[in-house]
Amino acid sequence: NIVMLKIYNTLTHQKEAFKPIDPSKVGIYVCGMTVYDFCHMGHARVLVMFDVITRHLRRNFKDVKYIRNITDIDDKIISRAIENNEDIFTLTKRFIDAMHEDEIALGVISPDIEPKATDSIEQMINMIESLIKNGLAYQGKNGDVFYSVRKFKNYGKLSGKNLDDLESGARVDIESNKEDPLDFVLWKMAKPNEPKWPSPWGDGRPGWHIECSAMSTHFIDDHFDIHGGGMDLTFPHHENEIAQSEGATGCKFVNTWMHVGFVNINDEKMSKSLNNFFTIRDILEKYDGETLRYFLISSHYRSPLNFSNTNIDSAKSALKRLYTATRGLSDNVDINYVSNNNLDYEDRFNSALNDDFNTPIAISILFEIAKQINVERLNDLKKANALSQLLKKLANFLGILEYDADEYLKQGSELSENEILDKISKREQARLSKDFAMSDQVRDELLEFGIILEDTEDGTTWRRR
Repeated sequence: NIVMLKIYNTLTHQKEAFKPIDPSKVGIYVCGMTVYDFCHMGHARVLVMFDVITRHLRRNFKDVKYIRNITDIDDKIISRAIENNEDIFTLTKRFIDAMHEDEIALGVISPDIEPKATDSIEQMINMIESLIKNGLAYQGKNGDVFYSVRKFKNYGKLSGKNLDDLESGARVDIESNKEDPLDFVLWKMAKPNEPKWPSPWGDGRPGWHIECSAMSTHFIDDHFDIHGGGMDLTFPHHENEIAQSEGATGCKFVNTWMHVGFVNINDEKMSKSLNNFFTIRDILEKYDGETLRYFLISSHYRSPLNFSNTNIDSAKSALKRLYTATRGLSDNVDINYVSNNNLDYEDRFNSALNDDFNTPIAISILFEIAKQINVERLNDLKKANALSQLLKKLANFLGILEYDADEYLKQGSELSENEILDKISKREQARLSKDFAMSDQVRDELLEFGIILEDTEDGTTWRRR
């Protein structure tokens, strides 16, 4: 139900009924990666949560335009390229490709448009020219162009920061090129051996904040529905985007601001200095992508998420329970067979997602269905089959249960499929020759590897624990 969708808006600190500016279409822009390294767990959470959010929006609105940018020029990229003795564009291409591989592993659907900062320089220059014309930007003594923060009336409205407090915390450079310590850079003059682009103020490159203002307004509109990113971007990045965009266009920039909570590692903030910094690739060496995705959506997107081996192991077990519920059931029964029994699973699932994308509640409803499937397996197989289809249908809206249950449950132990099949055939030989001690020994060996055997009339099947 479209009318029912409520989203927590960082700008107003409350949940609000979501009403698109144009009822027929929705524009959503999310700040993407700065591509100088592999994506880490914080990036994974933003990628996956906005994937769930856009999937749900697409179920409710005919035309959803999802833009997620790539920052492929900034100080970190330049210093990493120098450190690696590598061309900047070779470096960024390598990490863009790696990001796309991670995205596929996590079941994340690509955004509709994925603009790169270096392809949008013209739009940034146009926006900076408008800001200068509107008296909100100026060229400093060193040639850099700065935004004049105090001239923008509502600076601080997103993060709730106060200009006087910000000023007392600002670093004052003795020979400052800025008119005010709070001003931030829009265009930087070129340094030797750095990439540069021509501009009305001389050759240089854009500041970080201007790129998202220029790209979002160019690819969606001056005023659009939803802007998102990690919680760490609220200030100064998103605050500065509001100042730039509204200062240049003279109209409201974004209606709804959404921010995804931090990922902590064993209850500590993830950081390289604490040596608890995990990339998506590190985790995918031990766990499959769908387990990681399930773990990331098992907490509400705004709350902090605590990553630990225990927590991801329990996510793995939980996902396996859902797969096990659908195992061996058929998709050939009419899915509506269950709706005649007054079960409101789907309505409640949709209500959970309509309430600020409450994935933990949505997942709890999947477990209710799984439990009911296990009851119906014994009572009414037709109903069990219909419920299994419903479970898969709803889980797919979250991007999980996308594999065949048998295939999924067989993966992830140290034994290859061929090794397992060899052991099963050895056990069958032992049983035929009535060597039950050997048969039990093989079963126990497989159990040590987390392989569970199930003997049926049609032979032996196996799954991973």
